[in-house]
Amino acid sequence: MDTAMLYALRDPLGIPAHPLIFLILGVATWALHIAAVHVLLGSSALAIRGAFSGNDHWRRLADAMVNTAKVAVSVAIVIGVAPLLFVQVIYDPFWYTSNVLSAWWVIGFIFILIVATLTLFIFYALNHGLRTNKTRCPGSMIVAVLLFLVVGFIMHALSVQMLEPDQWQEWYAPNGVIDASGRSIHAFNLWRFGFFIALSIPVIGIWLFGYRRYLQGRNEEDSGYLEFLKRTGTRLGAIGTLIALVLLVGWMRGLPEDIAGFATGIWPIAAAAALIVAAAFPLLLGRRLDQGLWGYAPILVATVAMIVVATMREAVRWVTLFGVHGYNPLDYKIAMDWYSTGLFFLTFGVLGGAVVTYLLTVAWQAGQTEGTYTPSRAVNRIGTAGIVLLLLWIAQYFGFGLWTAYA
Repeated sequence: MDTAMLYALRDPLGIPAHPLIFLILGVATWALHIAAVHVLLGSSALAIRGAFSGNDHWRRLADAMVNTAKVAVSVAIVIGVAPLLFVQVIYDPFWYTSNVLSAWWVIGFIFILIVATLTLFIFYALNHGLRTNKTRCPGSMIVAVLLFLVVGFIMHALSVQMLEPDQWQEWYAPNGVIDASGRSIHAFNLWRFGFFIALSIPVIGIWLFGYRRYLQGRNEEDSGYLEFLKRTGTRLGAIGTLIALVLLVGWMRGLPEDIAGFATGIWPIAAAAALIVAAAFPLLLGRRLDQGLWGYAPILVATVAMIVVATMREAVRWVTLFGVHGYNPLDYKIAMDWYSTGLFFLTFGVLGGAVVTYLLTVAWQAGQTEGTYTPSRAVNRIGTAGIVLLLLWIAQYFGFGLWTAYA
C-alpha cells in the first residue's frame, strides 16, 4: 500500500491538539499499563506457586499476591484504555485496519478478558486466609493467567499487523478471494511477545522490595519473612532480566531487513541498560534499602526503565511506519479544540490527582495502622475535594453538552 493511500485513510476532520501530545501520552500511559500487566501476571504466578506450597512463607506470600493481582487487573484495564485511545488518534489508518482484519479476535478480546477476570476473582473469593487454609480451586487462577496471556497475545498481534500495511491486501483477499470473516491472526512475533511477557518476572521481583518495605513500616516482626522476600525479589529480578534480555536480542535479530539497523541503535541498548540497572538497584542500595523511602526507590527506578522500554517500542513503530512507509504521524491535520484539550488535562491532573491521592493515602495509612483506622481531617478534606470536583465535572459535561446542542 502506497503512502498516499495511508494518508487518505486519515480522519479528514483532523485531531484536536498537536499530534506530539498524543504521541507522548501514548508512550507514557502504555508504560504504566504494561507495568500493571506485569504486576498482574507476576503476582498471579507467585500466588499459584505459593498455593501449591506447604512452606509458610510461600503461602503467606501467595495470600498477599492474590490481593495484589485483584487490584492490578483493575488498574491494568482502566489505564489500558488510554494508550488505545491515543494510538487510534494518530495511527488510525493502521490501527483500525489491523482491527478489521482480525475483528473476530478483537470482539473476542472483551469476552476472554471478562472470563479471565472472573476466574481470578473466583480464586480470590474461595481462598481468603490462604496462609492457613487449604487451597481451593487452584485451577481457576491457572486458567485466569492463561486467558490473560491470550488477550495479551491478541493485542500483540494487532500491534504487529498494523506495522505491515504492504501485507493488508493479501490478508484481506488471499489469492484474490476476499475473506471478510476477521477470524485470522495474520502476523505475530513470539520473540517480541515473549520479551514483554518475560518482563513480568523482574517487575514482580522489584515489586516485592516495595512490599517488604511496606511491611517494615508496620513493624513486621517476622524477620525470616522479610529475608525471604528480599531473597526472592533479588532472584526474580536477576533471572527475569536475563530471560528478557535474551528475548530482546531474539526480537532485534529478527527485525525486517529494512529496519535491521535499529537493532544496533541507541534505543535497544538504552532499554537493556535500563533493565539491568533496575534489577541491580536494590543491591546497589545495600543497607539503605531498609531506611526511609529508599525501600521504594527500586519501584521508581523500574518505572523509569519501563518508560525507556515503552519509548523503544514506539521507536520501532516510528522507523517502520515513517522510515519504511513514509507515514509521519506528526503532520496530522490539527483542528485545535482548546476546550476538550484543557478539559482532558484538568480531568487528569486535578480531578484524577485529588481522587487518586485520597485513595492511595487511605489505603496506605490504613495498612500502616494497627486496629481501626480513622482518617485525619486533612485526608477527609482531600476526599471531599475529590467528590466536589467530580460533581463539577459532571455538571460541566451535561451543561456544555446541552448548551452546544440547543444554544
